[in-house]
Amino acid sequence: MVKGLSAEWGMCSRTALLNDHLYSLSYWNDSIAVGTFNGDILILDAITGSQTAVLPGHTGGVTSVTFSSDGTLLVSGSRDNTVKLWDVQTGGVIKTFHDHIGEVWSVSISADHTTIASGGGAVCLWDIETGECHQIIEQQHQVQCVRFSPTNPQCLISVSGETVQQWDIDGHKVGPTYTGYQITFSSDGIQFILHALDGVTVHNINSRTVMAKLDTDISYHNYGSFYLTPCCFSPDHKLVAISTSDYKICVWDITGSDPHPVETFIGHNSIITSLVFSSPSTLITASGDYSIKFWQIGASSTGPIVTDPKSTPLTLAPTKSTTLKPKSGLIIPSDLPDGVIQTWGILTGLHKGSLQIPAGDSHQSNTQLIDNKLIFVWCADEMINIWDAEKGELLQTINVPGGSVKHLRVSGDGTKVFCLYEESIQVWDIWTGEAVGKVRAQDVDIKSGDGMVTCGKMQSHRIEGSKIWVNVLPSSWGWGSYRGWDFGVPGSPPVLFSSDEHPPNRLHLNDNKVWEISNSRMKDIVTGKVVVQLPRRVEEAYYAQWDGHYLVVLFWPKEVVILDFRNVFLL
Repeated sequence: MVKGLSAEWGMCSRTALLNDHLYSLSYWNDSIAVGTFNGDILILDAITGSQTAVLPGHTGGVTSVTFSSDGTLLVSGSRDNTVKLWDVQTGGVIKTFHDHIGEVWSVSISADHTTIASGGGAVCLWDIETGECHQIIEQQHQVQCVRFSPTNPQCLISVSGETVQQWDIDGHKVGPTYTGYQITFSSDGIQFILHALDGVTVHNINSRTVMAKLDTDISYHNYGSFYLTPCCFSPDHKLVAISTSDYKICVWDITGSDPHPVETFIGHNSIITSLVFSSPSTLITASGDYSIKFWQIGASSTGPIVTDPKSTPLTLAPTKSTTLKPKSGLIIPSDLPDGVIQTWGILTGLHKGSLQIPAGDSHQSNTQLIDNKLIFVWCADEMINIWDAEKGELLQTINVPGGSVKHLRVSGDGTKVFCLYEESIQVWDIWTGEAVGKVRAQDVDIKSGDGMVTCGKMQSHRIEGSKIWVNVLPSSWGWGSYRGWDFGVPGSPPVLFSSDEHPPNRLHLNDNKVWEISNSRMKDIVTGKVVVQLPRRVEEAYYAQWDGHYLVVLFWPKEVVILDFRNVFLL
């Protein structure tokens, strides 16, 4: 979450989280092909971002994929030293081209669909019909990029080391030699982008003149034996997208005499390995952070973000819980010690405002949406206070016994308040103030090496609905054990259950799928398949909340991740 985004920052409309490092991608007619580290090619729907097919076959990472101009064929190159030609409609392999010189780093298919060019230890030209390599163009360095002209099947360009050279189909040099690390054609074959150390330039391939020079903060990521510098044209040739430093993407308008940046996209946290326009207003990017992002050009904020002058500093304060307001699309980070609750747009990530609340100890407060009211609860001077955060009114007070309250939480259904002391849990009805139940650590026995031991402390906890899980520790030194209680039956003592029956690490999303909080993944409990896996992070996943549409995951101490699961359950 970023507060106060600049007006020129662009908007990410969708993120697809995958289970592998992403090497490459290609787009055609609402389909995206993604080459992965493990050798699979994933086919995604470019509208929903959902996975529609998997093409297995390579035994090494798929470093390059490209659709043919009519979308019927897909070519892939791999670190297993092979090139494969795929039938897009059936997903089957038409032909495998063996004995490439070294690992394959780039592939391209000619406009007439007769020849495939692959780059690695050399440029190899393959006859699609016979499967034979009819031409090898030797190079001094690894070939990191090879491209056929989109309109001339007799012309291609290769990038080896810092040398960019044009060739004909017979392996003869044609045209001038350039210095650079990456080259990309426009779809009409008239222009190309040259990515070099001294900047990015747009050239006319016929007149050999520089059409535009883009003064941007270029990113060069060393990718083994060469630099990775992705760039591309928009379909109407008016825009150029470039991977810049700090994992950003800059979009330039190159029409007219004064090229200028129009969007800056920020959101990836690792190397951007590939990018492509799917329309004049949509850009798709793949990254080493296991994600594909869809960016909307021209959808950025039109004015400054107005915030409450009493709001917190630019960076988030440590946050231990969140509250999801699905109807209004807001995330409420709570547990802030300075008397402010911040509100954020769930789709844009923009800070929308702040609500003033009574300041207090962050461990003894909680925020919850109850009957469409944002309720803030805090404990002070042996009193639980129920506060309407939006109206700024005190609704209820509950007298509680003395002692050191470690944590205070509202139940998921909004009917109860849980007070976690060091030695016990006490629960009250949030509106009547009546005691609902109490459990004590000393009444819980856990197994130890010497048999059963008496517990003395209650530590970490998690709440789901009327259930609470607590880590119960022995009175003397030793490992604890999770125990859970359900306070959902009025007038009855809380029901005790073990962590094996109700694992405290699991948040049930529906009958078949659970979210494993500490592993940051969604799992199908029937098949055991991992459906969604977030990238490994330094911070520990501390908290998760589900409303049937969005999943909010809190990574301690300052990161909130929001996942839209409308399409995931179709997998």
